[in-house]
Amino acid sequence: MIGLWGNKSERPVVSADFQRALTQQVLRTELIRIKALIGTTALFAFLILIIHFVDPGAAQHLWHGKLNPGDLFTILIPFILYEVWVHAVVTRHLGKDRDLPVIRRYISALVETSIPTLTLAMHIDSMGHAEALGFAVPLTYFVFVILSTLRLDFWLSTFTGFVAAAELFGMAMFYHRTGSTEPPPDLYYHAVRSVIILVCGMLAGAVGVQLRRQFEASILAATARDRVTNLFGQHVSPQVVERLMAEGTATNSEVRRVAVMFVDFRSFTAGASTRTPQEVVDRLDGAFAVLVDILDRHGGIVNKFLGDGFLALFGAPFETGNAAHHAVAAAREMLEANERLNEGSSWPLRMGIGIHVGDVVAGNIGSPRRKEYTVIGDTVNFASRLEALNKDFNSQFLISAAVRDALGEECRDAVALAEVPVRGYDRPVTVWKIA
Repeated sequence: MIGLWGNKSERPVVSADFQRALTQQVLRTELIRIKALIGTTALFAFLILIIHFVDPGAAQHLWHGKLNPGDLFTILIPFILYEVWVHAVVTRHLGKDRDLPVIRRYISALVETSIPTLTLAMHIDSMGHAEALGFAVPLTYFVFVILSTLRLDFWLSTFTGFVAAAELFGMAMFYHRTGSTEPPPDLYYHAVRSVIILVCGMLAGAVGVQLRRQFEASILAATARDRVTNLFGQHVSPQVVERLMAEGTATNSEVRRVAVMFVDFRSFTAGASTRTPQEVVDRLDGAFAVLVDILDRHGGIVNKFLGDGFLALFGAPFETGNAAHHAVAAAREMLEANERLNEGSSWPLRMGIGIHVGDVVAGNIGSPRRKEYTVIGDTVNFASRLEALNKDFNSQFLISAAVRDALGEECRDAVALAEVPVRGYDRPVTVWKIA
C-alpha cells in the first residue's frame, strides 16, 4: 500500500486527510454518546414525573416519604443543560475540523460520572445507607460506563470506570446519613462491587478501541480509494482500483515501457454545432461509456479526456509485457463497437485511433497543490501525431512500426504506408494502417 502514497514528500498530505477524517468520526460518535445521555436522563425525569403524578403513594414509598421527587430535578435539569452545552461545543469543533483537547474529555468524564454520586447522596439521606446502595441509583453508573465505549478511547473508558468505582466505594464506605445507627459497611463487599465496575470500564474501553480500529481501517481504505481516483481519474475500472489497492503502485516519476493510444472523433465539432448542448453531451457520454468499458476489459486506463477524444494507457500504472497486443485488441473492438453504435443513429461518428509503444516518464506530475498521474515523452507526442495522420489517409486506425514489430505475425492485416512525414519530426517514418 505504501506505493499509493507516492514519495515521502506526499505522505503528510494523506496522513493529514486521514487524521482529519478520523477526528471527525470520533467527534460524531461523541455526539451520539451525548445525545444518548440526554435522552436517557430525560426519560428518567419523565418516568419520575409520571410516577409522582399517577401514584404519589408509590413515589413516597420508594423514597420512604423523605425525598421530594422534585428535588432530583435540581440534579437532572442542570445535567441535561450541561450536556446540551457540551453537544454545542463538540458540534463547533466538528465544523472547524478541530479535535477536543484531551484534558477537556477527562474533565467531562469526571463531571458526568459524578452525577449518580450526587443522586446517591440524596438517596442515602432519604432511604438509609443499606437500602440506597441496594436501590437503582448505583446501577446508573453502568449507563455512563457503557456509553463511554463511544468515546473510542481505552483510557477514557477506563477512567470512567475508575471514577464510578471509586465514587461508589467512597459513598459506601464513608458517606452516612446524619444520626445513622446502621452497622459499619463491609469493606470487601463494596470493594468487589467497585472492582466489577472498574473491569466493565476497561472492557468498554477495549470495545471502543476495536471500533476505532475498524473506523481507521475504513477511513484508510476510503482515503486510498480517493487517492487512486484523484490520480487515475473517474474512469479507471473497478478492477484496476482493486488491483491498485491490493498491490500498490509507485506514483513517483519513473521510466516505463507503455503503449499509448490516442482516440478522436472526426468532424465532431461540425456535427455538434447543429445540435443542442444536451444532445452533444448525451452522444459523447454514450460513446465513451462503451469505449471505456472495452478499455477496462483489455487492461487499459483512460488517462485523460480531451474534448471529443481521450488518451489511454496500456502498461501503466502496471507493468505488462504485452501492452501493444492489448492496445491493438482494444482498438479493434472499439472500432467494431462504434460501427454498431452508428447503426440507426442520427449522428454517426467516425473514429481515429493512433497507437505507439515506447518508453515514457510516468508518475504523479503537477504542482504541489494539484497532481495527477500521467505520462510524458516522445512516445506520447508521436502517438498523438500518428492519430492526426488518420485525416490525411482517410483511415481510422494507424500504428507505428514499433507496434507492428511487437505484434509480429499477429498483425497480418496491417498495411505499410511507406515513410510518411510527421509534423515535428525531421525524418519520415513508417506508418502502418490496420483495416
